[in-house]
Amino acid sequence: MHASILAPSILAGDHANLAASAQIVESLGVSWIHLDIMDGHFVPNLTFGPQTVAALRKGSTLFFDTHLMLAEPQRYIEAFAKAGANLISIHIEPAYDHAATLKRIRELGCQNGIVLNPGTPAEAIEPFLDQVDLVLVMTVQPGFGGQPFRRDMLPKIAQIDAWRRERGLNFRLEVDGGIDLKTGPECRAVGVDTFVAGSSFYGAADKTTFTQTVAAW
Repeated sequence: MHASILAPSILAGDHANLAASAQIVESLGVSWIHLDIMDGHFVPNLTFGPQTVAALRKGSTLFFDTHLMLAEPQRYIEAFAKAGANLISIHIEPAYDHAATLKRIRELGCQNGIVLNPGTPAEAIEPFLDQVDLVLVMTVQPGFGGQPFRRDMLPKIAQIDAWRRERGLNFRLEVDGGIDLKTGPECRAVGVDTFVAGSSFYGAADKTTFTQTVAAW
């Protein structure tokens, strides 16, 4: 099993000063940050685009875990790769050529990931497991932060972990939505190694302890 990685979600940071929100993460010795890209179509919210990612990249050495919640992600992967994304994850739900898009992400020099929403069965991504560096299971319905964790996603996560072990695959298994110091260990127990934390991280009174706790899972 991979070592635990914390990927704080900048969506829960200060949108008037995203650079400072990224610097908080970096100052704690955390190596990843999660960037939620929303288009107002695939999910009912808007965040930011490649120009913001490029601006953040200028002052940061963090690993940019870039989650495209877009109706047509294949149209934007080159822009986000050029902006400085290190890993680009795309959703299984929209209709486009998933395999070709995953391949193109790697051709652009980035790691790739496949994402599924709470209502999407694990079987939807099964054909792509040997083509990805990361699988992201949404543990809330994407679009807005601060939603409660959905424990009914744990069996789905366990199934994906079982496939990973059975097939000798090495992708990371990530969760996003309602992750905190209570729900995180439940996810770790079923195979998760990468934890997106937004409200719980940026709202923590003691971010050092939060970070150290996740690293010890």
